[in-house]
Amino acid sequence: CSFVVLVPSHLTSSLLAVALLTSFGSSMLYGYNLAVVNSPASYIKNFYNRTVVSRNGSSLTEETLTLMYSLTVSVFAIGGLVGSLMVATLVTKFGRKGTVVNSTVLVFVAGLLMGFSRICGSPEMVIFGRFVTGIHSGISLSVVPMYLGEIAPKNLRGFLGLMPSIFICIGVFSAQLLGLHELLGKEEHWPLFLSLVVVPTFIQLMMLPWFPESPRYLLIEKHNVHATITALKWYRSKCNIQAEIEEMQEEQRSLSTVDTVSVWTLLVDRSVRWQVLSVVVINIGMQLSGIDAIWFYTNDIFENAGIPAPEIQYTTVGTGAIEIVAGLIGCFTIERLGRRPLIIGGFGFMGLCCAGITFSLILQTHIPFMKYVSVACVVGIIAGFCIGPAGVPFLITAELFKQSHRPAAYTVGGSLNWMSNFTIGFIFPFLQMSAGSYCYLVFCGVCLTVATYVFFVIPETKNKTFVEISQMFATKEAILESQALSQPDQLKLKTMNGYGTLENGSLEFNSSSSTP
Repeated sequence: CSFVVLVPSHLTSSLLAVALLTSFGSSMLYGYNLAVVNSPASYIKNFYNRTVVSRNGSSLTEETLTLMYSLTVSVFAIGGLVGSLMVATLVTKFGRKGTVVNSTVLVFVAGLLMGFSRICGSPEMVIFGRFVTGIHSGISLSVVPMYLGEIAPKNLRGFLGLMPSIFICIGVFSAQLLGLHELLGKEEHWPLFLSLVVVPTFIQLMMLPWFPESPRYLLIEKHNVHATITALKWYRSKCNIQAEIEEMQEEQRSLSTVDTVSVWTLLVDRSVRWQVLSVVVINIGMQLSGIDAIWFYTNDIFENAGIPAPEIQYTTVGTGAIEIVAGLIGCFTIERLGRRPLIIGGFGFMGLCCAGITFSLILQTHIPFMKYVSVACVVGIIAGFCIGPAGVPFLITAELFKQSHRPAAYTVGGSLNWMSNFTIGFIFPFLQMSAGSYCYLVFCGVCLTVATYVFFVIPETKNKTFVEISQMFATKEAILESQALSQPDQLKLKTMNGYGTLENGSLEFNSSSSTP
């Protein structure tokens, strides 16, 4: 009964099935690939060393071996950046669902490369396989939230939009669980462990093509009314299809063109500058919050807390379970609480826990129980991240832009996300060496800054249509412009490419909805 109460109304089996399929076959792989190389690290290094010995007759130095393994880990983020730069072109050419389906070929190529790398004696196949999986994750990390955001009715966008983030957590947890020594954490199993990504993608490929494309894409970009009505009937149970089509047509009329704008056009379009700035802030903040550094150094923190070495792997799996629970809490409360409370609360709580880690690491030499405070802070950072910051930025990106600007916005957000991911992985060891325990205060500052920005700039988008959200930002732009006018009573909106303007030319300011 409690589950029925938590699930929003109008959730059809088709909508739920598409959300589960796309998240299971695409988003989950991102989380899986983040964590899959941690457990077999020593086995992969041994394989690299043995291969070089057989080729050259001499073994690798410790520095070279570390460099090769670091490349194996970080090349995933480089692939992700490449994939994110392809999003705008792919979704325009193949559609949202079409891009998800067609990109599955990358997973099968990567699975074959990594799965047969040991048989072929080729470390290059492992590294290139990781690069290819990164391309797929870079594509799916943007396209899946875009697809789900467009097929969902406005009262379900938050619920379905956070589904991918839950499966990212499930992917991390699956890699941690399967990496246990009792399962696939043995030396002979690491190629299979890396290549298991093909299984969920195969299931997705068998079922997802039977579902319709995004109705908004079909109507606004393809002008196919019949296919749009068919798709809406597939995804809706009891709703006024005519009213939803009229809302899409209203969005179409508000655009000077339905052609997908380029990234450069998006960046220089002053009518969407606040939306673009918001996407930049939340996507950079998502990665510079320090979550990747926390994940990477979880074992070290647990070891410092006195947890016996053989039990650390099970403790790490426990944190993975906490991630899933936190993600479910966010998913089932977002339509009640809204986007702002989850993202402000998530970043704010992460900032406090980052400060807590700093003080606990400083004091644990003098106060023994502070070791356990550091463990609690690690769990708190992970839980705070999964409740809001893990998924809401991708959802917000879909909601802040109309059809013509949305692909370019996802390209910008996804690129910044992956570049920040790579940057934090590269500079964190140096930051830790130079700042010691105080390095977490940098993450604390980032988290609190993002929370403050969202509080003052980004309005609540819950239960709003895409046109209504655009008008809220147009109102904000008009208010800022009015402050520079010598005669405030002569306020009027500027028309910029017809995007986000109020058709009647008047300003109706609602302080409860247009400002945080």
